Amino acid sequence: MAKLTPKIILEGTRLTHKTELAFALNEHPAIVGPRRYRYHSPLISAEWCGFTPEPWGRGPINFEGPDEEARAMAVFDAWVRLIELQPHYSWIIDRFHLSARAYQLAEHGRDVDFGWLEQRLAALDVHLVLCTRRDGTWEAAREERLLVSGNPSQYDDLDRFRREQDLLQRLASASILPVLELDTTDGDIDAACLRIADWMASTGGLWPRGLAPA
Repeated sequence: MAKLTPKIILEGTRLTHKTELAFALNEHPAIVGPRRYRYHSPLISAEWCGFTPEPWGRGPINFEGPDEEARAMAVFDAWVRLIELQPHYSWIIDRFHLSARAYQLAEHGRDVDFGWLEQRLAALDVHLVLCTRRDGTWEAAREERLLVSGNPSQYDDLDRFRREQDLLQRLASASILPVLELDTTDGDIDAACLRIADWMASTGGLWPRGLAPA
């Protein structure tokens, strides 16, 4: 069979099932091919918050000041360079540059220029999936999340998530990458994986460029 090499960025605000979807995509046979046993596949995130020693600290999305901005850009550059060096593999990314751009706009009123990054991502045939939630369902989603959250206060202001979703939709609409806006309200992760796989197959994004099966 043809080798599957999808490169998928998942964007979206909290409570949109991004992380569950990322883990599922990283093992789904329609995305990475059939496997008889589990083995390591790259799953990275700009939400690792590795700049500061405390939990839920700062990182490439919520960086502060010019020094941390330079560090954040170096992180994005390093990740993309890693994919450029190993393009014939699957790469799943849970939050990336649009989340950073949205955070910096919302919190600091500054629009970070990621044009250089998008050009490189486009050359790698990276696809972007924007996970969204329908109005009227945020409260129920919060109650479900509070049962497992280690940082429940981050869900106090649901209007913040609504605003971020609106902003991410605007930023995604201006992206040069192929974009799928995916309603994940129902939490049906397998159905979401299949829809993403069908979409990527239709664009040729599941296989190395120019090597899609006939």
